[in-house]
Formats: sequence, C-alpha cells, structure tokens
Amino acid sequence: MNTWLQIVDTAGAALVLLGAAICLLGVIGILRFPDVVSRSHAATKPQTLGILLVLAGVAMRLRSGMDLATLGLIVFFQMMTGPVAAHLVARSAYRTGQIDHDELLFDDLDEQLTEEK
Repeated sequence: MNTWLQIVDTAGAALVLLGAAICLLGVIGILRFPDVVSRSHAATKPQTLGILLVLAGVAMRLRSGMDLATLGLIVFFQMMTGPVAAHLVARSAYRTGQIDHDELLFDDLDEQLTEEK
C-alpha cells in the first residue's frame, strides 16, 4: 500500500512539473510573439493545458473529497474564462485596427463586419 502512494505522489509531482513547464513555454510565447493574435494564442492554449496538468498533479497528492471538489471548480472556471477572455481581447484588437490584415491567412471577420454596416 505504501509503494502505491509513492507511485501516485511521484506521478503527481511529474504532472505538476510538466504543467509548470508548459506554462513557462506559454509565457515565453507571450514575450516573443509579435502581435495580439499570436500572443492571445500563447496566453490561453498552453496556460489552460498547463494549469490543468498542475491541478491534476495536486489532486493526486491531496486525495480528499473537499479538495478535489475545489480543484474541480478551479478547472471549470479556468476552462470557461481563459479562452473567452482571449477571444474578446483578440476581437477588440481587430475592431480597433491593431491587427495587420496582411499577416492573416483568412479574414472571416471582415465579411461579418461589412454586413453589419
């Protein structure tokens, strides 16, 4: 039984380390990417995966019902707010003209905005 707990603790520590490394890569992407759209991608995709891995590792270590419920709420709100916030930031940057349209491969939003006028 004791070796089983050590295996779970080691796996949890590995998940925390992997999640932290992915979050670090996301931060490096935020610093290195040139425009708002690229930075919003780097802010949400790796950060969401990284925080999920960190929380999974913490869940493997804590193992109590109340702690797992709290971690479940954190996962729920992270999945609901992170991508939506990045989408709104990118859309407002598009509408205020801070995006270089020559760099876009597809610009579906331009067609939608011209239909509204």
